[in-house]
Amino acid sequence: MGKPSLNAGANIKIKLELTSIKERKKNIFKNPFLLALYSIHFEKINLLHMDSKIRYEIEFPINSSPQLLYQYISTPSGLSEWFADNVNSRGEFFTFIWNDSEEKARLASKKSGEKVRFKWVDGNNKDTEYFFELNILVDEITKDVSLMVTDFADKEELSEAKQLWENQVLDLKHVIGSV
Repeated sequence: MGKPSLNAGANIKIKLELTSIKERKKNIFKNPFLLALYSIHFEKINLLHMDSKIRYEIEFPINSSPQLLYQYISTPSGLSEWFADNVNSRGEFFTFIWNDSEEKARLASKKSGEKVRFKWVDGNNKDTEYFFELNILVDEITKDVSLMVTDFADKEELSEAKQLWENQVLDLKHVIGSV
């Protein structure tokens, strides 16, 4: 006995059914098992969404030259005077130390005299989706300088995160004599 084979007279029909997305959804809601899977899938998505952080921006007026301010937002020595207890750098990686905790970020981008963006990294030095950016803005007419902070926070911790930045920038203002 050999392998089964198709004889020449056999007809094989392949029926392709193309259904619209609306029709598929109708079928899901008719089938209790599929409906349960659909619900679980979207419940997981909603839970993941609830865990994600939201992006926010705050602008702080600063009485300083952009050049001086840039030194305080772009260098380990400048950042350690107002942002963290200590800041170390090795290449593009910066370690921010507060009391007994350390966080590591990669200097993802910088534009000399204007802005820096630090991307938080995981234990393997891989970028996470979160960053903080410090951007120096200069009003073209008045020449007033401000610091725009972009960061992320959990929705329920947003006001505390903003308050923390207000305190940090107040420290910065004291250091550069902008108060």
